[in-house]
Amino acid sequence: MSSAISKTTCSTTSLFHSLSPSLLAPSLPASSSSTLLSGDHPPPATSTPHPPARPTHQSPSACLPTVHSHAAMSAPASGAEFQASSPLKKFKLVFLGEQSVGKTSLITRFMYDTFDNTYQATIGIDFLSKTMYLEDRTVRLQLWDTAGQERFRSLIPSYIRDSSVAVIVYDITNRTSFLNTTKWVDDVRNERGEDVIIVLVGNKTDLNDKRQVTQDELEKRAKELNIMSIETSAKAGHNVKTLFKKIAMALPGGSSEAAAAAENQKIDVSKPADDVPEASGCAC
Repeated sequence: MSSAISKTTCSTTSLFHSLSPSLLAPSLPASSSSTLLSGDHPPPATSTPHPPARPTHQSPSACLPTVHSHAAMSAPASGAEFQASSPLKKFKLVFLGEQSVGKTSLITRFMYDTFDNTYQATIGIDFLSKTMYLEDRTVRLQLWDTAGQERFRSLIPSYIRDSSVAVIVYDITNRTSFLNTTKWVDDVRNERGEDVIIVLVGNKTDLNDKRQVTQDELEKRAKELNIMSIETSAKAGHNVKTLFKKIAMALPGGSSEAAAAAENQKIDVSKPADDVPEASGCAC
């Protein structure tokens, strides 16, 4: 009882005036006097009880014992909590390549994990955005899908100009689309210099029996141009998540070890799509 009284922070004047001193005396130790208002004294036993004093204004919680929590401040936030409090970094990815090589299909597979067998040419520029959660940070990827038709070529340099990543796609069953990737790389270099990540993507590995470009040719071209490379199948989903995770890990702001690992990563496309591990780093 004395412990509860000594911890309360509200005025007990009305309580003392309304109770008999004989009841208060056994329960009120000297230390509890700190809860009395200044100048107040318990009434003598022979006096007539005073009318209750007008209560002072108190907040509803003023009479509750104060609880001190140490758990909420015991350690700084980490992991997902730290990422939530950090500003979300945004990076622009522009997809380039000839018509019908599968740029839109790669984006659709990454965004919605679906594939549309009905071909629809991109008109002008399309834009989509998605957040990826990595081990050390969270990034927002802004995906710009460009049209491959010649009549839209004049629009493309303006979209390359402020990009962080250029994804240049070709069709492994169309050798001309592969040969033209050199021109696309030159266009990116002219606008961004060396301040950009370039990834050369050989798409449609599900049509391996119609292949016109070998994986060795892809790796040789990538090494000559000092860019990243990978083969994918938007239709089967093969290496699509790996492609975007590889890009996200190479973006500035992450650990240098992770970026270097992504830069040097070799993708084995000899395995079926079901056998290739694809760590899910995106918010699907």
